[in-house]
Amino acid sequence: MASVEVHVAPDRFEVSSGQALLVAELRSAIAVCVYDADEEAGALLHLRCIVRHSKPADVTDSTLATELLLLHRCLESLRESAPAARRLQARIVAHLADGPQVNPACDIVIKLVRYYLEDAGVQVLPEDIAAGPARTLRFRPAMGWVHTHA
Repeated sequence: MASVEVHVAPDRFEVSSGQALLVAELRSAIAVCVYDADEEAGALLHLRCIVRHSKPADVTDSTLATELLLLHRCLESLRESAPAARRLQARIVAHLADGPQVNPACDIVIKLVRYYLEDAGVQVLPEDIAAGPARTLRFRPAMGWVHTHA
């Protein structure tokens, strides 16, 4: 049986139960891969790291609130689609742009996402953060498999 490949756009998320392969192109972005391998369900949230050059290291309250709202909706949708999922785990994967002003802003969002997930009872695995060329992320929630390449 061939698996379906679902592309996840920036500032969007997709929930999957089954053999779907969730894919995101990370360009100055963060991917949050949440899954329960026992229930073969998961979700991919794709967040952009937007930096305004007038305030390089600043992330506005409205930006952070939007990111948290998307993360909340993502977890809520996953729990609705797989109510038996009790052992959620997450991987945070990030691509940093080649500007020094982007790294502090992205770091703030990554920490916020990590704290939110931990508060929600999700086991957060080590982050995968890299700079350089854009990264393609492929995530198979049914197995908790995350693969990235430039």
